[in-house]
Amino acid sequence: MKSAMTDSSSDAQSDAPKIILTGISSRLGLLIAQQLHRLGRYRIIGIDRRPVPALPKDIEHLPVDIRSKRARDVFRHDAAALVHAGMLELARSPARRSWNVLGTSRLLEYCEAYGVPKVVILSSAEVYGARPDNHQFLREDAPLLGASDDPELHELVTADMQATSYFWRSRDANVETVVLRPVHILGQVDSRASLYLRRKRVPLLLGYDPMVQVIHEADVVEAVALALQPGVHGVFNVAGPGELPLHALLEELGKPMIKVPYTAMRVALNALGRLGATRFSPPELAHLRFVAMVDGRRAQQQLGFRPRHSLHETIAAVLQPTEVGWRAERRHRGA
Repeated sequence: MKSAMTDSSSDAQSDAPKIILTGISSRLGLLIAQQLHRLGRYRIIGIDRRPVPALPKDIEHLPVDIRSKRARDVFRHDAAALVHAGMLELARSPARRSWNVLGTSRLLEYCEAYGVPKVVILSSAEVYGARPDNHQFLREDAPLLGASDDPELHELVTADMQATSYFWRSRDANVETVVLRPVHILGQVDSRASLYLRRKRVPLLLGYDPMVQVIHEADVVEAVALALQPGVHGVFNVAGPGELPLHALLEELGKPMIKVPYTAMRVALNALGRLGATRFSPPELAHLRFVAMVDGRRAQQQLGFRPRHSLHETIAAVLQPTEVGWRAERRHRGA
């Protein structure tokens, strides 16, 4: 009986829709893989040249560059969807930032060449930019100005625009393209916001206290799963459970705050950057000065997205990480 059940499970897995997931070695990629595996509806193939922690036997990892022929070959046969989660990580080096653009372009070429019917691109609300003239809540049709003052966002903005262009170009071919732009992701992901909030003493700019939006890493994963639903397509801002002033967020974490004049902070970051002593750059200070909040109603109405984590839980995730791993999944299933 056990053998028959195993064979049946194997056959069901081979017949399941094949999802190609990039960036599977990152924390967010692993969380996405875990969520899709838990749903039990998909066959998952992860493409990431970096090593990946232990995976279940029914998740395949292809350790190659997504621009390689081996990666292209994965798209040749019955790929039901691409989930591109590989471009959201911090891209500090020019080579990594260039990879964001070239890699995204190559993936979209594969999807077009082999008729992949669903494409989900995980971008970021940072593409809008934090600016003094921003509207209170930016909609999906707002201009992508994030790179105008922050060169490190140039490639992310370019990749987002590639995905949006692909959405319009592929509509006549019955391809469902989804671009997700989540607000600041909190958890153990290496997002700009999480790295900033993990500091023992957190700097604030004297005279500035912008409103900010944050989202739990697990809620971003939920948005990805919803984006894979049949009939879903378009660009979606993915907002969290609310907004609050930056100083209130830091108070919630119990973090000591250091108020520093903007000019002094900029000079200090330039000096530390030349020494390789910080991962932060002066253009990122815009997020400590100006509002960059988004309107998430479209995702609510068309995706059915509602963040499951409260504002308190989302903020606490910076210090109390969501468990990731297949042991946690077995507990979830009650095994």
